[in-house]
Amino acid sequence: MTLTSISYASGPAEKALLGDPIGQFFDKISTRYAEREAIVSLHQNTRLTYLQLAGRVNALAKAFISTGFKKGDRLGVWSPNNIEWLITQYATAKAGIILVTINPAYRSHELAFVLKQSGCKGLVLQNQFKTSDYEGIICELCPEINDTDIGKLHLKKFRNLTTVISMTESSVRGIYNWSDFSDLAKNISDSELADRQFDQDMDDAINIQYTSGTTGFPKGATLSHHNILNNGYFVADIMNFTEEDRLVVPVPLYHCFGMVMANLGCLSHGACAIYPSEGFEPESVLEAVERERATALYGVPTMFIAELALSNFGQYDLSSLRTGIMAGAPCPIETMTQVNKLMNMTEVEIAYGMTETSPVSFQTRVDSPVTKRVSTVGKVHPHVEVKIINPETSEICPIEEMGELCTRGYSVMLGYWENPEATALAIDDNGWMHTGDTAVMDEDGYVNIVGRIKDMIVRGGENVYPREIEEYLMTHLSIEAVQVTGVPDSKYGEEIIAWVSLKEGDDLSEDEVREFCRGKIAHYKVPRYVRFSEDFPMTVTGKVQKYKMREISIKELGLEEQKTA
Repeated sequence: MTLTSISYASGPAEKALLGDPIGQFFDKISTRYAEREAIVSLHQNTRLTYLQLAGRVNALAKAFISTGFKKGDRLGVWSPNNIEWLITQYATAKAGIILVTINPAYRSHELAFVLKQSGCKGLVLQNQFKTSDYEGIICELCPEINDTDIGKLHLKKFRNLTTVISMTESSVRGIYNWSDFSDLAKNISDSELADRQFDQDMDDAINIQYTSGTTGFPKGATLSHHNILNNGYFVADIMNFTEEDRLVVPVPLYHCFGMVMANLGCLSHGACAIYPSEGFEPESVLEAVERERATALYGVPTMFIAELALSNFGQYDLSSLRTGIMAGAPCPIETMTQVNKLMNMTEVEIAYGMTETSPVSFQTRVDSPVTKRVSTVGKVHPHVEVKIINPETSEICPIEEMGELCTRGYSVMLGYWENPEATALAIDDNGWMHTGDTAVMDEDGYVNIVGRIKDMIVRGGENVYPREIEEYLMTHLSIEAVQVTGVPDSKYGEEIIAWVSLKEGDDLSEDEVREFCRGKIAHYKVPRYVRFSEDFPMTVTGKVQKYKMREISIKELGLEEQKTA
């Protein structure tokens, strides 16, 4: 077997990897592009140049140092998209604080786990967003916060958590107001901040992103300066970004799509990031493109579908658009075609990756053939190696043969936070990250993601792992057993169905199962369908056959027409 006949590729690299920690790199960019716009937050009616952004970032970094945050301490950020989120991202990097990004859809059950598992010393939060009362949830978990002075928290449930900061104003005694906390910067000199910055190494951990696991609670993918700064740089570089580009960012910042591909992608090229709204609103996205003369737009396929479906879509001037990225879920060919033609995004690209690889490993190129741009996830990224292996033998598959996709290189995470067992299962002794995804590589090096070895459900671009929902539902006193799987859905790609077995003599309705979930787990994890069953399809060895559950559910719900290959 010749080298060219096997499913292995190494990304050619015309440009070298960046060797700076994020704080040092931020200073270089904010000096070089001082007067250019760095960030526009339309829902906050705020825009900052790189020089103005640097001033706010430095003040917050100093405030963290002033209140006793040390290098390596963890700080959670729990909020929808806003400028304060971005400032927190760069301030923690300068102070060497590991930023723990918390999904704004999380509720008390998930928040408690993340705060404990990561050992957060601080938490920056939005007061409220839609139906999420963030302050209410943290006060529910820690009622003593109402009777404790700011900066002096000693919480029974979270012994490491000493500091909670509101992004605006707070009426809770133990929570800092944003302005009051930022004022603490006066206690730290420029030289003290510089000393802390220069204590950073590019390989230091700087971010923990929780990704749902197949064996219960989420795992904290731990990423370094080197991981995420370079990935953001090369994603934008492949898109031919310059300081003239203006990117509309409707994707959430807590995820790598927003934090790395958008924020760091823009920073690394002196470009401008534009936040149209706190959460995704299709009209706000198109208004932002028109108003700000945006050149680029990010989104998962369901976002683009919603934008195209607006009744007044044709009224928006999208002629400034050139490029963008569609990622997070398989893209329908028809959607890609419409984005090309109707949104003027002739250079839109597909990207594929996972949180554990910072995230992007594959990306289509502007000069990729149209058929490859709509049917594959592109070619391997610069400085990254990939291979497709037979999961039974670990041998590299021949070209065009299906197997498990593995990735190696600068982008592979440091590991799962304080979870060496899970890390060892994910990254082998030779440094290969095993993605759990089934893929095929063609003779030109383009890769198609065929399916998932794991049971992950992708609902509207959100990765949902059944085990996490199952673990939570099993806490209900009337539920004896539960199995969760996905079924096809025309809007979200997949929806969630829970097969529930009740304890003898107990009774529950479908609505009661869903109500048990609401407010305790993220809304996108709440099962749309509930099926009561005394047993589940099993193998002779007692393993649940989820593919049979899926087939039965599709037939019973009449979803055959929505089923995809």
